[in-house]
Amino acid sequence: MSYQGSCHCGTVTFTVNAEIPSQAISCNCSICRRTGSLLTFVAADQFELNSGSDQLKTYEFNKHKIQHLFCQNCGVQSFSTGRQPDGTQTYAVNLRSVPQADLDALVLQKYDGAAV
Repeated sequence: MSYQGSCHCGTVTFTVNAEIPSQAISCNCSICRRTGSLLTFVAADQFELNSGSDQLKTYEFNKHKIQHLFCQNCGVQSFSTGRQPDGTQTYAVNLRSVPQADLDALVLQKYDGAAV
């Protein structure tokens, strides 16, 4: 099972080799509050960037642990990447960039990113 996502203009596209989750993380950190992201985390081997790697810009802030990637054409942040405490690379996929995701059916888990 897999699902696809993209930025608004369709330049950046990706595939996640997993089922669309029934839950999403709603984080209140400064960037998630502004972007409205609803996140699911996947391992690096489950994430494939299909197109647009040359059109991605990176934004880092605070501890510079997470690379917030966005399309330089439309500005949409479809995903970000970082490392777990054990060094394992992970991707945070913004489910709002996944057309197949039923956003109204997602169970939201609140995460206090503002306190981190």
